[in-house]
Amino acid sequence: MVKSFPIFRCVCLLLYLAFQGRAGYAAHVSDTIPPPAAAAPTLPDTLPTVRSDGYVVVRDVLVSGNKRTRTSIIRREVPVKPGDTIYLRQLGDKLESSRKQLLNTSLFLNVTANVKNWEGDKADFVYEVWERWYLFAFPIFKLADRNFNQWWVEQKRSIDRVNVGVKAFQENLTGRADQLAADITVGYTQRFMLSYNLPYIDRKLRQGLGFMVSYSRNREVNYISDFNKQQFFREDEFLRHQFAAGVSYTYRRAIPTSHRIFLNYYNERVADTIARLNPEYMGSGENEIRYLELGYRFRHIVADSWQYPLVGYSLDGEVSKSGIGGLNGLDYLKFRVKAARYWQLARKTYGALSLTGQAKFPAEQPYLGMRAMGYNNDYLRGLEYYVVDASSYFVFKSTLRRELLNFKVHLPIVPKKFSNLPIRVLAKVYGDMGYGYGKGVLNGMLNNRMLYTAGAGLDVVSFYDTCVRFEYSINQLGEKGLFLHAKLDM
Repeated sequence: MVKSFPIFRCVCLLLYLAFQGRAGYAAHVSDTIPPPAAAAPTLPDTLPTVRSDGYVVVRDVLVSGNKRTRTSIIRREVPVKPGDTIYLRQLGDKLESSRKQLLNTSLFLNVTANVKNWEGDKADFVYEVWERWYLFAFPIFKLADRNFNQWWVEQKRSIDRVNVGVKAFQENLTGRADQLAADITVGYTQRFMLSYNLPYIDRKLRQGLGFMVSYSRNREVNYISDFNKQQFFREDEFLRHQFAAGVSYTYRRAIPTSHRIFLNYYNERVADTIARLNPEYMGSGENEIRYLELGYRFRHIVADSWQYPLVGYSLDGEVSKSGIGGLNGLDYLKFRVKAARYWQLARKTYGALSLTGQAKFPAEQPYLGMRAMGYNNDYLRGLEYYVVDASSYFVFKSTLRRELLNFKVHLPIVPKKFSNLPIRVLAKVYGDMGYGYGKGVLNGMLNNRMLYTAGAGLDVVSFYDTCVRFEYSINQLGEKGLFLHAKLDM
């Protein structure tokens, strides 16, 4: 049974961690997250007389308010181009969809859309933007464990399992939506990371490049799982060293669709003690592996918000090969897909379904190659204390949400354009199911069987990619508890 704990003392910590999570960049990751509340598009009180067939021709696309962001970048994201013909019955929807797409770039706090300078059947589409605060430098206070409850309950709120340091990132560095990030972390994990992503390197604004490099080391290692619980071993000396470097190429012709090819190099070394405790940690008693990973990722999303979608759909796919040539410490072919669909069922009421699946071949892998359900965002709500090590698995999630509150809080001590903090509160009920297939798992009571969970909760959403979740869940083992998260669940 899950232990209870004081909720009020956790809320402030979770809110802080939610804002911290925004800075976790990698060379192959591009955040696209809008604020949950923004002004609606503006239309003239009286439309001018146009030709009897009722359309307007776009004379020009005008942009104002952008001090750093290049106008060409903004125009690239607007699905309206000079010369387009827009029927008047579609005008409002076209303005609203283009306004939301600009918010989805994560470059702006707010956007307004308008039609001005009508002359006959021609007019200008005008967009005014309020740019975000792009430069951040702040201390890091981040939990080393997989989620807040695992740290609070199972690890007894140990300060030794907290990472502290300094993180800095500059979004929109050159005005071309590029991202530069760096952090230095000490504590549970000592880590250095540097990444840069430039989404547009050509005149047509379709191709991009990125890179990342990182080094980390730990005195404690999760060397095996027993009864679907992570087991750790700790010494005063550093037991694990990890180095990673990678480059990526992106291609994005259509607004909702992106393609990414990446090549990463990994080197990991552990102390002989870890190899003796679990000879299959890296396989065959090895204590060092090197491998290359070559992969392709595809993403297609059409939704009202790319951060907290309520209406629309998304599809993500990946195929990758780990182990190329002589660099084959891990050797497998991986297929991964995630599909999600979002509906508005009634006023302020929304439904969502998502399915995530992954398969690795061959199925027999060392412990490092078996991390599946319970890591990152691939978990069932209500099984946060467990992991399911598997070569293949799927997770299905269903959620019904109802908006309760949507308001703004005025912050008097911050710059004016950041002074109105939007807050959106949604109640929800949910049910999840999943299955993980794995060979040779130690006492895997949750492996190779269908899993079910359900629950109810609240989502609190704001800008700068903040989503705090309060969830009361029950799993098929009969365990119940309140779980707190600072990330989106679907």
